[in-house]
Amino acid sequence: MQPPRDVERRNVAILLFNDVEVLDFAGPFEVFSVTAELNSYKPLLVYTCAETPETLTARNGLKVIPDYSLETAPKPDIIIVPGGTGSKQAMKSQTVIEWLKTNAVEAELVMSVCTGARILAQAGLLAGIAATSHHESLPGMKEAFPSTNWHDGDWQDVRFVEAGKVVTAGGISAGIDASLHVIAKLFGRDKARATADYMEYDTTLF
Repeated sequence: MQPPRDVERRNVAILLFNDVEVLDFAGPFEVFSVTAELNSYKPLLVYTCAETPETLTARNGLKVIPDYSLETAPKPDIIIVPGGTGSKQAMKSQTVIEWLKTNAVEAELVMSVCTGARILAQAGLLAGIAATSHHESLPGMKEAFPSTNWHDGDWQDVRFVEAGKVVTAGGISAGIDASLHVIAKLFGRDKARATADYMEYDTTLF
């Protein structure tokens, strides 16, 4: 049974799967969780979810237990899709794609990190818009999903791309930059700076 949804609090769902890149999900998890912690846990409920509730093996052998299965997870307001080599398999899961398609319709914001963009693209969420991904994956992305306007400039200059309610981040650590951008967008730059300062992260981004 799902917990009651607090209308004053946004649900932040972070998708997990086997061979997910650790910092792709842990970076955003930290950003959103720290923002929640610094604000009495009122504005955000952050949780992980996966196709099943079983223990997953992330990149380099890290074991992770998702909080929910996709079936039991609370309805998300913000969806975060990380990347990693496992994204190639995750994008083939009809359960994952249908969950993403269904929940993206009413979600306030959908964000991918690194090659999580291929999962968004597979779900049709990047068609006709600008997006980015890990710089080494972009040639393959362009070939597989030609309807997306893939940004392929210097990854040091463009860490993420925002197109409406979809935010796509470059490789791995860029997910932290994108997450702080989302915090600034939702709650203001002061809250984003406070989160970055607590994390001892570069506050000049704001």
